[in-house]
Amino acid sequence: MLKSNIDKATGFEKRFENIGTVVFENSTTASKAVAKEIASLIKVKQSQKQPCILGLATGSSPKGLYAELVRLHKEEGLSFKNVISFNLDEYYPMEPDSVNSYVRFMKEQLFNHVDILPENYHVPDGLLSKEAIADYCDQYEAKIEALGGIDLQVLGIGGNGHIGFNESGSLQNSKTRLVALDHITRVAASGDFSGLENTPRTAITLGVKKIMEAKRVILLAWGERKSNIIKASTEGEVTSRVPASYLQEHHNATFVLDQAAASKLTRIDSPWLVEKIVWTDKSIRKAVLSLALHLKKPILMLTDADYIENGMSDLLADAGPAYDINIKIFNKLQNTITGWPGGKPNADDSKRPERAEPAKKRVLIFSPHPDDDIISMGGTFKRLHEQGHEVHVGYQTSGNIAVTDDEALRFASFVCDYNDKFGIKSEEAEDIYKKAVTFLKNKKSSEIDSKEVRFIKGLIRKGEARATCHFIGIPDEQIHFMELPFYETGAIKKNPVGIADVKITSDLIEKIKPHQIYAAGDLADPHDTHKVCLDAVFAAVKELKPKKFMKDCWVWLYRGAWQEWGIDEIDMAVPMGPDQVLEKRKGIFKHQSQKDGVVFQGTDSREFWQRAEDRNRETADLYDELGLSHYAAMEAFVRWEY
Repeated sequence: MLKSNIDKATGFEKRFENIGTVVFENSTTASKAVAKEIASLIKVKQSQKQPCILGLATGSSPKGLYAELVRLHKEEGLSFKNVISFNLDEYYPMEPDSVNSYVRFMKEQLFNHVDILPENYHVPDGLLSKEAIADYCDQYEAKIEALGGIDLQVLGIGGNGHIGFNESGSLQNSKTRLVALDHITRVAASGDFSGLENTPRTAITLGVKKIMEAKRVILLAWGERKSNIIKASTEGEVTSRVPASYLQEHHNATFVLDQAAASKLTRIDSPWLVEKIVWTDKSIRKAVLSLALHLKKPILMLTDADYIENGMSDLLADAGPAYDINIKIFNKLQNTITGWPGGKPNADDSKRPERAEPAKKRVLIFSPHPDDDIISMGGTFKRLHEQGHEVHVGYQTSGNIAVTDDEALRFASFVCDYNDKFGIKSEEAEDIYKKAVTFLKNKKSSEIDSKEVRFIKGLIRKGEARATCHFIGIPDEQIHFMELPFYETGAIKKNPVGIADVKITSDLIEKIKPHQIYAAGDLADPHDTHKVCLDAVFAAVKELKPKKFMKDCWVWLYRGAWQEWGIDEIDMAVPMGPDQVLEKRKGIFKHQSQKDGVVFQGTDSREFWQRAEDRNRETADLYDELGLSHYAAMEAFVRWEY
């Protein structure tokens, strides 16, 4: 069975969870542990001269698992000749060679790299006529039954709790079938298909019944964006609204999670409700703020009875009465608020989040995409410049895949019209335009953009980023387009962070020698660009740590594009008035290619400027609810100690 070095919970501690959960430090170690279990099962079946029947999943969650299985095959001789696999699902209609096909996914991630026999792997056929689907699905199940059922089923989980493509409302006895995809699922997948309008509306999926009949089920989930649905699936009621909750009734199912995906489980998020804990400043702050928000009371209005009735009597005994604890937490939260994100000159900074000196700081803002700076910290960005700091922006990627084909054609056409109007003869520009038009008119779903198209799309986003900086007041020499190599694949799938990415990042830091670095800690980005960019910053900072100038460099992490920091995590909150909120909106509007039809919408249907304003307002409202000053909006930051 799966074991984790960090998951030490006892049965008593797990009382809130109705299913086995194992928490690992990260997805890499978790994937290796699952691969080890699968490898052991394959070997046992080999010794018994029996086939090993695996149910396999697609998506980002099992990629690390498949990579480890490939390694075990190539380096440790694990054979897949006795493996027979059945994939959970496939979009319909879908050509098998399409870039979004699960047939192609499985071949690229696993099948092409191991010795599994081609006749032994099965992925639902996305090219069937609708009339043939019902019989095909019956035969798919019959093949599984003839082999004695699935020995081990691997699952991911959707944001609405779907397993396979068994969406909300799927019954526990549902069979393999053609299903209509939930709007949430389609929106989440729309980035892969360059827009919602191109995203399939239907799919073929293995039914819940066959999943529940598997002898062993392992569900994988990584990242904060899965944390809420994991809590609902493991601690909530068994309901068709959350199909993954059915696994509570499976006799041998385990949820394998990284720390981020497990972060909302009660035993991790609120351990004082589960067992006696050693209270720290961090846990006290989290517990008190959670209690105040739960009871809808300002911090200073909490009573001893509130603490006792909500599982916090131990805290009262250790640090009470409530009055003293309340004042301590109120003051700490009050001290996070500052209108001087670069530090207030000639002021006592002992209770401020930033240093007073040097009064004029060099600041480096890292922006994963060309609009993350203004979306996530636009108010702070503008204030840093207005307060006299030397602000630089490092745009880590071109963001070219987030521009629509129509926008690229419009831009290329403008260049040709511009040249024609002013009598500029440029056969090269005409040629690039013609190549782009020809390519886009004949572009197949399985193709990535040509170099010309990618370059045009990158120029569009570069121009928008420059326009934002000029709006803030940043000169060209303080704008740095880094174009990190990991991103420039031309495809949605990106490479992991590499040596070249870290070197470009460290070179820029060393060139500027900043007193402040701002980096995106928003890891809910559905395509992980933010995470890779943050990994590059972390690696560069650690590499440069021995340098003298780094002793004066503080690193602040921002969020906002996809999620926000929890109120208990915030180290610095920069307030904004109504006029500053509108100014930030104007800055975001400089990114015209990201308005009125975002390619990577995610599961949030709001435009980015709306998301940013809502999140900033919600943060300010939390401070207000807790009894602190009421502002129109707030941008929040967490300091990273390296």
